[in-house]
Amino acid sequence: MFNKRYYYLIKIQYLGYRFHGWQKQPKLKTIHLMIDRTLNFILDGKKFKTLGSGRTDAMVSANETAFELFIYEKIEDEIAFLELFNHNLPQDLRALAIEEVDAEFNIIQHSKIKEYVYLFAYGQKCHPFCAPIMTTILDDLDIDLMIQGAQLFEGTHNFKPYCFRATDNGLYERTVDSCTLTKNQLFTANFFPENTYTLIVKGKGFGRNQIRLMMGTLIKLGRGEVDLNYIKDSLQFESTEVMDFIAPASGLILNSVEFE
Repeated sequence: MFNKRYYYLIKIQYLGYRFHGWQKQPKLKTIHLMIDRTLNFILDGKKFKTLGSGRTDAMVSANETAFELFIYEKIEDEIAFLELFNHNLPQDLRALAIEEVDAEFNIIQHSKIKEYVYLFAYGQKCHPFCAPIMTTILDDLDIDLMIQGAQLFEGTHNFKPYCFRATDNGLYERTVDSCTLTKNQLFTANFFPENTYTLIVKGKGFGRNQIRLMMGTLIKLGRGEVDLNYIKDSLQFESTEVMDFIAPASGLILNSVEFE
């Protein structure tokens, strides 16, 4: 007998600090594991499958991302389902919204725009409560120069130097729709230092550790270890540069995923 399958897009957010990323891994606590474990409980063992819109690394957080739920029984009351889901999720995960989609929707293949935020401060030791979502650079940084450097990443370039363990077979010509470094106006807390900053990067696809390698290079620029020409040259298609500084994971936040 053929059972009809139902499809739901569920938007979530999480603090990634105590998790080993999205993807399930043996004997490690991951976001996908906790989601499936919670769904298995509230669905009382009914058959289901989940598929994420993409992976995040260990300690990386998400302000808004999504996964697709495949299930063989229609969810009659989506609001009640969301409330039950949230009631049973751990406190560092929250479901934001649920909507039914059709069989044509594919969360991996469907065109989407991702916005990442890298939150940081510099020049002083910060309150320990900052650690889960903010990176502290103890050195002085030239923020004005870093603002100029961030703009160089916009457009279509060779991002092979900004992909961790890049091979000769990968697709490294990628487009960054926007890349801006500015004073932080997105997140606030009474234990934050007076001045905090965000690198905000938007695009359709990014390589492994690309944002953190971009941020690492901007930190080196702010320290005076490299100059603007170094970044310009690294983005040329003939560049063989390999970036050696990956900014810490805990400052990176997947801020939003928009499906087109």
